[in-house]
Amino acid sequence: MRITLFSSHQVTIVKLILAPMEGLTDPIMRDVLTHVGSFDWCVTEFIRVTDSVLPDHVYHSYCPELNNQGKTAAGTPVHVQFLGNNPEMLAANAVRAAELGAPAIDMNFGCPAKTVNRHRGGSVLLDEPEVVHELVKAVRDAVPKHIPVSAKMRLGYMDRNFTLENAHAIEDAGAAWVTVHARTKADGYTPPAFWDQLQPIREALKINVIANGEIWTNADAKQCQLESGCQDLMIGRGAVTTPDLTQCIQLNMVGRYKQWIGMMSKHYPEAKALWDEIKRLKKIDEVLEKLNPAHF
Repeated sequence: MRITLFSSHQVTIVKLILAPMEGLTDPIMRDVLTHVGSFDWCVTEFIRVTDSVLPDHVYHSYCPELNNQGKTAAGTPVHVQFLGNNPEMLAANAVRAAELGAPAIDMNFGCPAKTVNRHRGGSVLLDEPEVVHELVKAVRDAVPKHIPVSAKMRLGYMDRNFTLENAHAIEDAGAAWVTVHARTKADGYTPPAFWDQLQPIREALKINVIANGEIWTNADAKQCQLESGCQDLMIGRGAVTTPDLTQCIQLNMVGRYKQWIGMMSKHYPEAKALWDEIKRLKKIDEVLEKLNPAHF
């Protein structure tokens, strides 16, 4: 979300997304974390697609939020994620998910599990950028245009030889954005995450690049943004271990915006008036309301 403050100034608001984690961010966990935290959206555990269109009860099992306009009880949109290597069946299942109310479709090219990779799913496909492109394009072409299609990838499978090729493949196939876990499959989940390796991706693509990996604290969030150049963050295990992590990040944002307005108030009468209104506010939503152009 981009909010115009004055005619020549803009503030970019960070998007915070709850990551899909197999066996962890199930519907119950999503319900809890989106009530406690403040996420722009979350993503289901991956739904594996092979050679058929899945029955509706499978979608409702993975994403019961489809019965609530595709949102958790807290109102957070839930994007449906698919994993597989059959373009026709991925497309057909994505269409059905959209018909059932999925607000967006995500595609998994990041899962490092051996059983998944042995069946040519998840991160192993990052050795085949042309296949990545084919799969994303098949889904994008099939799903209604108003439904965003995105993808999640790692830096690579066993190495980083095709990092940019995969990112371009996803963009060229029509994805609205790409989320990049800043490690290869070979790196697993062992620290560190190589946030700096996202910078070339962000610079090379026109679509938004969302950073993911090893964001456990507010300090990690700031450092990830600094090294990657990415504004938006997907948070996984850090959100589980610290359910109010998003509030900590947003509280830091409040301080930064207030500091900026305070400094501008020395030179702009409009900023001085705004500073008087926001200096005692503590919630990001309240500050953003005051920064909204409609407020002026």
